[in-house]
Amino acid sequence: MAAPVQLEVPHDVTAPVVVGCSGGADSLALLALAVDAGLEPIGVHVDHGLRPGSDREAEVVADGAARLGAAFDARRVTVADGPNLEARARAARYDALETARVEHGATAVLVAHTADDQAETVLLNLLRGSGSAGLAGMPVRRGHVVRPLLGARRADVRAECDRRGLEPWEDPSNDDLSFRRNWIRHEVLPLLERGSGRDLTPLLTRQADVLRSECDFLDALARAAWPGEAGARARDLAALPDPLARRAVRCWLGPPPPALDEVDA
Repeated sequence: MAAPVQLEVPHDVTAPVVVGCSGGADSLALLALAVDAGLEPIGVHVDHGLRPGSDREAEVVADGAARLGAAFDARRVTVADGPNLEARARAARYDALETARVEHGATAVLVAHTADDQAETVLLNLLRGSGSAGLAGMPVRRGHVVRPLLGARRADVRAECDRRGLEPWEDPSNDDLSFRRNWIRHEVLPLLERGSGRDLTPLLTRQADVLRSECDFLDALARAAWPGEAGARARDLAALPDPLARRAVRCWLGPPPPALDEVDA
């Protein structure tokens, strides 16, 4: 039996909120739960225009929002050709969601990442050679973006969608193994779980929580040691231990995280 799903929303997140809604089961369930929580959500669908029939996804979100008594907003972005399509599409999507948040006077943008997404992110960042910040995965909150389902399992969230009779859009690209996250989801993680004989998602998410706490603490130390503001001196940075100096530079440069060679330079 599926476990009940609870939203974990910071106390300062109040109505209204924007819910990033692709039309998939996870985001439709999040929209429903946000309605139940009295957050007066606006389901925002962002069309990247990257495949035929993407307008059908917006219809799914619009229909779901109408059934749930939520508002709906459709946005369209343009993603130019070039390398790392996934990253650029993601950046365009979050820009559109933030614009919608400001226009609607919403307190936050809620997105439907689950514990399973977190585990996949940790493995994905491991393969990229990320440091502790990357292995800490996705934070529950970064700025106005909040992930209230990060402690819930994907199966439980989707069961919530089924229980409410919502009909999600099944994105065919989710089965395309040329996308690295899909490869991790469908092949790498199941193989590791068979070899280890255990469900690895709780293990990977617990590791991410520990590293996130440590990273936040070390970032605070690094910013205090070398804020990087006007008047900051290079020799003060050079006097710090290398691990703290690197972290201070990363904090100063901000996201996206720079490569280690750039930090050392």
